[in-house]
Amino acid sequence: MASGWFYLSCLVLGSLGSMCILFTVYWMQFWCGGFAWDGSTHTFNWHPVLTVAGMVVFYGAGSLVYRLPQSWLGPKLPWKLLHAALHLMAFSLTVMGLVAVFKFHNHNHIANLYSLHSWLGITAVFLFACQWFLGFAIFLLPWASLWLRSLLKPIHVFFGASILSLSIASVISGINEKLFFVLKNATEPYSSLPSQAVFANSTGMLVVAFGLLVLYILLASSWKRPEPGMLTDRQLLLQPRRGSLSLLVTYMPVTTSQPDEPCSPKNRPPVSRCPNSDE
Repeated sequence: MASGWFYLSCLVLGSLGSMCILFTVYWMQFWCGGFAWDGSTHTFNWHPVLTVAGMVVFYGAGSLVYRLPQSWLGPKLPWKLLHAALHLMAFSLTVMGLVAVFKFHNHNHIANLYSLHSWLGITAVFLFACQWFLGFAIFLLPWASLWLRSLLKPIHVFFGASILSLSIASVISGINEKLFFVLKNATEPYSSLPSQAVFANSTGMLVVAFGLLVLYILLASSWKRPEPGMLTDRQLLLQPRRGSLSLLVTYMPVTTSQPDEPCSPKNRPPVSRCPNSDE
């Protein structure tokens, strides 16, 4: 049942993420004149599209890799690579979005990084860069010891959720800032809630809904990857089947060898493996 709810949540999440990107593209194309790379306003239009796709949608998808039921058993290395690749894609799209807005500001002699929106955004990007490089160095490369990974894992998870929250706050403030700039004439002020304002605010609500669902899945204990040696119904459901009969699998707690006792078949617990930092 837990797996069913997880996949249903993933379906909803995929729909929300696609709508976030498509709504932002439609807003920039229909009301803001489309896209270009010549330093004009059309160059700026790449900024919201790329940052929503990178810092919200791809970032959120990469954060949920370890919640996939297929990642509960077996080695973690393939899932680490997928986690890192999705976040690298998110970071690349975000950097392109930053290049677009700086190019637009510099071309039109507009000051950079003066608004609360820009402060939130650049803080999220800076933390994201530190998070990715730290995660790559500690959790993906094989040099780090198990105790160091265990020490830094809660910090890594905390900053992962914090960066997503900052990104959502940055997107929401950016939508509001953009509407204040473009809807300031007397014939169609923002306060009259014209169609563009309704559509942009709706896009912001989609971003909030997407982010909240990602955070819920991240915090739901029943969807977290089980620790090695723990007996869970989720692991049993993932065991292979022969015909209509399930294979009988016995789970035993993992016991750590004493310092003077090497990890050998003699002192190895049944079925369970000796602790391995790569699994």
